[in-house]
Amino acid sequence: MLNAIALLFVLQLVGEVSARSMGLPVPGPVIGFALLASLLTVRPDVLLKIEGTARTILAHLSLLFVPAGVGVVANIDVLADNWLPITAVLVLSTVFAMLVSVYTFLFVERLARAPEGTQDG
Repeated sequence: MLNAIALLFVLQLVGEVSARSMGLPVPGPVIGFALLASLLTVRPDVLLKIEGTARTILAHLSLLFVPAGVGVVANIDVLADNWLPITAVLVLSTVFAMLVSVYTFLFVERLARAPEGTQDG
């Protein structure tokens, strides 16, 4: 279990260092996750080594939301003062994410249906 956690933390650390040193607009954990996906593509046997640990972490995922809840309660005055812009940003970003997801799916579906040799690219 320690080796699996160490691997996950090392990939996250590499992602953080990469994001900060290169000034990327992507969070370090996202880069770390992409590295993990790449590693699992190249070395599928790594999945067997981290699967149990990953399942245990996911089973206790709700505990990771406790600090976020405490942060909301601790900053309730800021939320009360700025509820309208916060709500607007949440609604607009959710709608935007859904639209991007739909159009990405439609684009990929169109590429998958296109006959061989007629794909634009």
